[in-house]
Amino acid sequence: MKNLKVSVVTVMLFAISFANAQQKSNMDHSKMKMNNGKMMSMKSDAKAEAILGDYFSLKDALVGDDSKKAATAGSKLAISLKAFSASKYSAADKKELADIIDDATEHAEHISKSPIDHQREHFKTLSKDISDLVAITGTKIKLYEQFCPMYQKGSTWLSKSNEVRNPFYGSKMLTCGKVQRTIQ
Repeated sequence: MKNLKVSVVTVMLFAISFANAQQKSNMDHSKMKMNNGKMMSMKSDAKAEAILGDYFSLKDALVGDDSKKAATAGSKLAISLKAFSASKYSAADKKELADIIDDATEHAEHISKSPIDHQREHFKTLSKDISDLVAITGTKIKLYEQFCPMYQKGSTWLSKSNEVRNPFYGSKMLTCGKVQRTIQ
């Protein structure tokens, strides 16, 4: 009789343990991401997604050697950056995001008023700012960090495609570069 009770208790503990394991595995882990040793929510920030959309419009204008479109995209990006709110982030992230947004806004505004060579110079630093922003806010889309070894001793930018389209040289060296890493 004692062995039967021990067996029943063992089976019940096993069942409870199994149920807990099932419940944990059913949790939606797709909303979490590991980046630089920090866990980040992948519930993407809508304002950050808008910034990314404007950034990609700017990048595409530079790829197409279209200074006027780049200026318009830079203006729109500056507006999106100013509309960003870091209120839902930690105090440390708020400070870092404020610095990123200030710097990125300045570069976007310069791009909106400059000739294409100067737009590309500002795009280099702007790309770093946007990468830093994504590292904190996360994103719903798969991104590719691409690298051109030729532009100003090496420059990176973000793309939604793994196909290299160089915004720093446009049609002069459209495919110069490589995918450096994937951001998911």
